[in-house]
This record gives sequence, structure tokens and C-alpha cells, in this order.
Amino acid sequence: MTKVVYACGLALASRHASAKPQAATRLESPLVSTRKNLWSLVRSQPEIDPNDLAQAVQAEAMLEGLDYRTRLLIRDSVDALREYWGGTGVERWLAGCLHHDTIARICQAEFEEVGFPSIGKRLMEKTNPDDVRLFFSELARHLRKPLRMNVGGSIALILRELLSRNTEDVDVVDEVPPEFRDRHDLLANLLKRYGLLLAHFQQHYLPSGWANRLEYYDSFGDLTVYLVDPYDVFLSKLTSIREKDFDDMRVVKGQLDKATLIQRIKDTMQSAFVELKNKERAQNNWKLLFGEDLPS
Repeated sequence: MTKVVYACGLALASRHASAKPQAATRLESPLVSTRKNLWSLVRSQPEIDPNDLAQAVQAEAMLEGLDYRTRLLIRDSVDALREYWGGTGVERWLAGCLHHDTIARICQAEFEEVGFPSIGKRLMEKTNPDDVRLFFSELARHLRKPLRMNVGGSIALILRELLSRNTEDVDVVDEVPPEFRDRHDLLANLLKRYGLLLAHFQQHYLPSGWANRLEYYDSFGDLTVYLVDPYDVFLSKLTSIREKDFDDMRVVKGQLDKATLIQRIKDTMQSAFVELKNKERAQNNWKLLFGEDLPS
């Protein structure tokens, strides 16, 4: 069960409030930020984590001279949190907010136009990278010899903090390791407790040379985890017709270097484009994402 912990004026959700991830050297993330911008949060992400939304509301309320639309956005954000957490939960959160009075005044004001009704429908707790690390640690406890896992898909972006959304899948390249594949009791227990499961995808979905660009993530006892390069994850989604893959690309594209993406397409995607449907999908997705033809 998810807890909502009210501390320092922030609502912090955690499935494991007492658990601490093991210390380790992590990949550097370009997205670590102490302040969440409310407008960018609601505009850029299909899913919005309620705790991120609460933090962004507080950060926005600190600013002076808020315009009409921003005040309306704050009001509708608090209404969405009230529906998600319930009235008591929101009041407890507001009681710890430094700018409680400002937020309360905004919420009590009258607004003449339709605001942001989609916010409440998009609230969903994101997958917490620390929970994924604990998941890896528990898997490692059941190993009797060293094992390496190459992890790709959306979870590789979430662990780098390039993407913030919910997912159940910890996608391993090619196959779930045999050490875990038949441990149905273990996997069911971890799914129940962490909301995470081991899944797999075939490497032919990845750009050529992907294995040379794997990045070491961390070691958890006998389990060593490598992550697929974020550009390779992006390009593996470029040939997809799934909406969630397109949404992931839409969120991540502004955090990747476009020139590098273009060069990677030329250098690593030509074998994938031999299959005509892959090139057509890539062309359609690129056109939607960047408003221009796919580089050739």
C-alpha cells in the first residue's frame, strides 16, 4: 500500500517508508532538480505524479505577481489533488506548506473560464527509482553466482531520471535470466510488493552496435545491472506504433541532443529500415515529434 508522507511541507509517496536503498555510485542524471515547474509539468507529461504536482504548486506559490492563468492552474491542481488524496490528505499537506495562505486564497477565488480538467485524470504515482533499486537488491539475494542483466525500455530512462511515469516492466534484453524465470513465487511476491516484474524484449528492436554503448548502472551483491544507452532506447521506440512509446519520446526528446540522434539514425538504424514498415513508422513518428522529414 502506498503511503503519503507529509514532511517539510512536501507530500512524499513511498511504498517502503522504512527501507533504504543500498549506497552505490549512480549514473549522473541531467534532470536532477530541486524545483519542479508547474507549467512544464502539466504540459509535457501524459502522466503526472501527485507528489510532483504538489511540490510544483508550492514552488509556483512562492513567486510574486502570478498571472490569472497560473492562479487558475494552481486552483485546478489543488482540486485534482483533493480528488486523488481526499480532503483530509490535502488539508494535511496544505498545513505544512510555507505559502499555505497564498494557495488557500487562490483556491477560494472565483474564475470565469474553464481551467484544466485533464489534470485529475492524469494523476498516477510514478515508478520510484529507489523502489527499482530495492527490487534489484531482492533479486540478488536469490543468486548463487554472479549475474549480469542488460536493462532497456522505459525503465532505463526512469532510472536515469529522463522519464517520470509509472511502469511495471523491468525490461531485460533478450530473455529473463533462467535464475529467475521459473521462480514464479519470487516474481509474484515482488510484483505484489513493488509493482514491478521482470519482462524481456528482443535485441533486434535496438539499433546496431547497442551492446558497445551499454552503461554500467550499479551492482547489487552478485547482480550487476547495465542500462541500454538512452539514445538507443529512444530509437528503439521510433519504429513503434504504441502510443506509450510515442509519449515517452515526446517527453525525452528535449533532453537528448538532436544532432546526436540524427547521426545515430544514419549510423545505426539502416538495418532496421530494411523492413519498410519500420521506416514508415519512424518517418511518421519523427515528423510528429520534430515537424520535419526523417534524416536519411
